[in-house]
Amino acid sequence: MALYKIADFDADYKDTFQGNDIKGMGVYGEGSDEKVGTVSDVLVDEEGHFRYLVVDLGFWIFGKKVLLPVGRSRIDYNVDRVYAIGMTREQAERLPEYNEHDVLDYDYEERVRDTYRPALDTTRAPLDTTTPLEASAGLADPRLSAGLADPTLSAGLVDPTLSAATAGYQPIPAANYPTYDRDTYKYDQDAPLYNMNEQDHQTLRLYEERLVANKRRQKAGEVTVGKRIETDTARVAIPVEKERVVVERVTPADAGRAVAPGEATFRQGEVARVDIYEETADVRKEAFLREEVRVSKVVDQDTVEAQDTIRREELDINAPGLPIDER
Repeated sequence: MALYKIADFDADYKDTFQGNDIKGMGVYGEGSDEKVGTVSDVLVDEEGHFRYLVVDLGFWIFGKKVLLPVGRSRIDYNVDRVYAIGMTREQAERLPEYNEHDVLDYDYEERVRDTYRPALDTTRAPLDTTTPLEASAGLADPRLSAGLADPTLSAGLVDPTLSAATAGYQPIPAANYPTYDRDTYKYDQDAPLYNMNEQDHQTLRLYEERLVANKRRQKAGEVTVGKRIETDTARVAIPVEKERVVVERVTPADAGRAVAPGEATFRQGEVARVDIYEETADVRKEAFLREEVRVSKVVDQDTVEAQDTIRREELDINAPGLPIDER
């Protein structure tokens, strides 16, 4: 299966990644923040799928370049970093050196894959430490007995899967060991090496602003209700009565008649007394209850409106001519 440098496959690959060039990004150990090297190139297959990152291990091993399967990497475009998942210095030293002038054939890729596979092999059972070493010394890689050995192993090279990285583990039965055929091999057979794991997918969070309405109680003012005294001039009309003496002289009807002897009694100083009364106004002031003033509070309901400019993030996908499955 042919592999191509990304620039040879797509000269405008930078536009696909919106100007983010993965080449030149620093490669760091996952979780340790230790710099491993720098991405010098990317290898893609015939369909343009990322398969390997070419890592220059200048920070670890001077002058050596190796291939890092994309499934063992996590690309963070926000900080322009690539994190190598599970890569150790020992593993990097065992990796075959990459030379851009060499042909990347199946055998070379198998040597690369065999360096990473032991760390991903969860089917091997822990070694029974109670078994004497002499009893286990004769165990061989079941792939050799099954005739499935890597051609490079027959040349006297030690199987990388049996290196120190797998010390303490014993091979699984040959019948259950995964087999790889150069004529039918597909990258899907090593999905952990070439597929971006779900936990390594980058999540782009889109945020938006909203107006959150709250109420706070504050003093708007103060109302005082009290009393004051005002003066005024009041007038009242009071009808009063006054007595007066009326002296009236009249001529009796028998005036001129002679009176009988002794009828006329002449008295010196005889006086008639008449008491005369009058009413006077007697005005006084009295307090009367005029009205009551009751002070209370009521709550009026009202609606106020507020407006402001809010922001919202929208997803901008730039993939000209490429199929996108947006869910």
